[in-house]
Amino acid sequence: MTDQGNNNQNISRNPFAALFSSLADAKQFALGQKQEHSKPPSEDSGDSQSESENSVSDSIEDNDDSVAEISRSFRSRQELCEQLNVNHMIQRIFLITLDNSDPSLRGGNGIPSRCVYLEEMAADLDGQDWLDMDSIEQALFNRLLLLEPGNHLIYMTSCSMVNLSADRDAGEKCAIPYLYACYQRAKEEVTKVPEKLLPFAVRCKNLTISNARTVLLTPEIYVNQNVYEQLLDLLLEGVNSAQLDQVAEFAEEVIAGLLADQEVRTFGEVIVPVLDIFQGRVKDLDLCQLLLYSYLDVLLYFSQQKDIAKVLVEHIQPKDPSNGLQYQKTLLGTILNISCLLKTPGVVENHGYFLNPSRSSPQEMKVQESNIHQFMGQFHDKLHLILKNLLQQTNETRHLLLSWLGGCLQANTGRTKIWANQMPEIFFQMYASDAFFLNLGAALLKLCQPFCRPNSPKLLTFNPTYCALGELSEEERRNRNVHARGLDKETCLIPMPPQQNVEFAHSYSLLTENLILTQLTLHLGFHRLHDQMVKMNQSLHRLQGTWREAQLSGGPAAEQLREQFEHLMTVYLSTKAAATQPTMLQNCLHLQASCAALLVQLGMNNRGPDHLPLRYPLPLLTNNQLCHVPEFFVDNLGDFFIFLRRFADEVLETWAESLEQVLNFITMFMGNVERMSNPHLRAKLAEVLEAVMPHMEASSPGSTQPIVFQRQRVFCTYCHAPRLAEALITVFVDIEFTGDPHQFEQKFNYRRPMYSILKYMWNTESYRDSIKHLATYASENLEAMNPPLFLRFLNLLMNDAIFLLDEAIQFLSKIKVLQLERDRGAWDELSPDARREKESSLQMFGQLGRFHNIMSNETIGTLAFLTSEIKGIFVHPFLAERIISMLNYFLQHLVGPKMGALKVKDFSEFDFKPHQLVSDICTIYLNLGNEENFCASVPKDGRSYSPTLFCQTVRVLKKINKPGDMIVSFSLLADKIKSLADRHQQEEETYSEAPDEFLDPIMSTLMLDPVVLPSSNVTVDRSTIARHLLSDQTDPFNRSPLTMDQIRPNEELKQQILQWLAEHKEEREQMGPSG
Repeated sequence: MTDQGNNNQNISRNPFAALFSSLADAKQFALGQKQEHSKPPSEDSGDSQSESENSVSDSIEDNDDSVAEISRSFRSRQELCEQLNVNHMIQRIFLITLDNSDPSLRGGNGIPSRCVYLEEMAADLDGQDWLDMDSIEQALFNRLLLLEPGNHLIYMTSCSMVNLSADRDAGEKCAIPYLYACYQRAKEEVTKVPEKLLPFAVRCKNLTISNARTVLLTPEIYVNQNVYEQLLDLLLEGVNSAQLDQVAEFAEEVIAGLLADQEVRTFGEVIVPVLDIFQGRVKDLDLCQLLLYSYLDVLLYFSQQKDIAKVLVEHIQPKDPSNGLQYQKTLLGTILNISCLLKTPGVVENHGYFLNPSRSSPQEMKVQESNIHQFMGQFHDKLHLILKNLLQQTNETRHLLLSWLGGCLQANTGRTKIWANQMPEIFFQMYASDAFFLNLGAALLKLCQPFCRPNSPKLLTFNPTYCALGELSEEERRNRNVHARGLDKETCLIPMPPQQNVEFAHSYSLLTENLILTQLTLHLGFHRLHDQMVKMNQSLHRLQGTWREAQLSGGPAAEQLREQFEHLMTVYLSTKAAATQPTMLQNCLHLQASCAALLVQLGMNNRGPDHLPLRYPLPLLTNNQLCHVPEFFVDNLGDFFIFLRRFADEVLETWAESLEQVLNFITMFMGNVERMSNPHLRAKLAEVLEAVMPHMEASSPGSTQPIVFQRQRVFCTYCHAPRLAEALITVFVDIEFTGDPHQFEQKFNYRRPMYSILKYMWNTESYRDSIKHLATYASENLEAMNPPLFLRFLNLLMNDAIFLLDEAIQFLSKIKVLQLERDRGAWDELSPDARREKESSLQMFGQLGRFHNIMSNETIGTLAFLTSEIKGIFVHPFLAERIISMLNYFLQHLVGPKMGALKVKDFSEFDFKPHQLVSDICTIYLNLGNEENFCASVPKDGRSYSPTLFCQTVRVLKKINKPGDMIVSFSLLADKIKSLADRHQQEEETYSEAPDEFLDPIMSTLMLDPVVLPSSNVTVDRSTIARHLLSDQTDPFNRSPLTMDQIRPNEELKQQILQWLAEHKEEREQMGPSG
């Protein structure tokens, strides 16, 4: 190679050549300098040269004359080296340059492969082709203003290989991601550069922050760029690439800059557009989309950053706080509205879950439900952390969030109103959705978990007086931590005694507020969802039956019904999946069990720091706080356990300790009007008791038999079993008189679960003994001032049995008539409207008949097992005649000549079980048949008894294959009663001649124990007035109050009656058999 070639090569390798626009310029400059310095150097210059050589970079060769000449144009080679290093560092950080020379003239050491050439700035600087700290700010500003930086890319090295990554980085169009990348490169430089360059690297890093701040404060300068969207995308990319910490570091510095400079725009004005973009993107995401969880991580970061968190909670405050739907339209509301429920109620199209369920196997649907539950678990975890972070921020942020929650719940109180649920088109315009409340409840439940243990001392710090506070100013709410509104208008467990003063706290704990807000959220949300599921379940059963009938008959209706069934099944399965997320149910179980324990402590007047064991007798209530506890606390508890029984029974087996707390609560409150005044609410506790007790049968046909080991253990070992049985019988009696205009119809629904509980209790020794004890006490105190509990219970039980079976018989008779008309073709001649009316009547009678049959089966069955070991009270004159007339009346319809009127097409469709009813009635007769006075009372039933009736009963027992010993025993009993009937016939003939004053004015029968009623002064038979007072404690002749202890025997009349009977008996004996 020639010397010229060597020289060219040396210059091109030299990093200082970057200071020249071309290799030729560098050579010309070097030659001029060589001539100028051809004179012998002075001593000073020699010293300077020696010093520069010691500091120059390794890339400068000592024998390179050209380099030496270039170096002498600067005051020192050290200065030149520093300038070049700064230039290269700026190029590496910002990927910009003023040097557009031939890449082959530049060295590759420390220079990026691509840079954006700032042509205009290079021209303005009149030939300066390097960047320094004086020019970098202007250069960076110019770079950010470029519309298409990719069009200005140049190669910085001689390597011309395609490098898409380098092109992308250098040509980044978006300001925020570009500055973030510069920030990251500047951070790297800070860790690598020599100490002398460190201040320059730090300044470059600060420039990225200050420019990011400028971009966000003056976005209108940057044409065709949405810088707020870019900031959100940057955070999203940080989440997706697991580099959120690095993005957050950049964001924190930018935020600090924004907070320090709020003249042009406030910090809120910068962040709100980001939040709006966030909301716009999230609202269309689905629960099972992974992208949703990336956005939630971004929101999680917002909640952790105190300044953004404050802007966030300010931003979500609705414009109209009184409109419940407005809360759903906020950013937080948009997130809460995401679920597997239908986005638009009733519209299944474009719904991504459980489509075509009739074509999917149960296993496929189970897998889909499990998948939804998994995503819901993650979703609720994120929501919980977001709320938790916001609550742990500044006092102002916490206050704003709790105010949002309190306002939201008050604005949505109408969700529980009956009218709102009957008018869905108005409902969805006024209130937030079911999904909103389901997710809010799940998140709040997680916030409650730290104190949701039944024996947690933290629970006892709950202060119910929070609920009694009326209107407060905003400042008072902030200072006293009271954000729920309108609770003072809620009905509480007991009315507040007039003499009791409320001791309000100066400030309420977050535990108190959390618990109340959570319970209120569940009340507004879960109750409605549960009600919807029950109704959908019922509709599906009806629709499925109609669809199957249509399939058999053929025609287009079958396909329409199939589509309806598919639609409703999709809605039902989606709702069930949303409502049965396992972790959510577990958290709710913990909360409700803990609230049960808390209410028991309040019911025992416990104001101390530790839980007290439940002991009887209960203390008198003094200055008690139950008068401040809203009824929805108990309503929620009831709803939840009933829901579990219906739709998630397995959850009840998971935490035995919770069941014991619930039993304590039911035992204390169900039969205690002093601690819970609402009889409807106490009756609901019986349904809760039925829900939590062991069930040996599957909850629905086709489902597996439930596991009940833990429940069986808890029930069988429950230490307050006698009190629980008494509480059940007490509420059975109490709901007879609720004061409600619909009490008569309601009581049967309330009592339905009580029968299965009684049956379970009867089969468990500890409970059975307590029931027998109540019966014994009643037998010994039949004429007490207040009728004994068990006596009133039996009286009402028989009242129900008579009414229910009588109604069932009437409905079955009507059903048979309608079925015969239809089958004979009589309906074919009717007009369409008339035919529809007939079909509607048949359906209505069928539903009513089925309900009354179910209930009458239960009442007669209950009497059957009770009479197996309890005899005395049943055979007492107070009850014996009533139960006998009831049993005979039923036998007359079930086995007598009237039985044909009940032969409907399908007994099972209406739950009509005549064989079982006959068997139970005969069992009751056999249980009591050993009591002489009971048998003697049977023939006295002049309305229904006849010897023929019992003979017909024996034939039916044989026909339905009852055991032989039962048939023989009943035949013997029938013979015994027949002989007593003959004797009774003779007595009746005697009584028919009795004077009117000897006859009971109500029953028109001969009085054997006449008594005088004090207020009306009317004489009646003792057994007649005793039966009356069981149901109505008033004088039947003037309605004045009356109890058994107030009546007085009419001894004079009694003696006259006895004398008259003796005389007639003597006359009969004298007349002999012929008489």
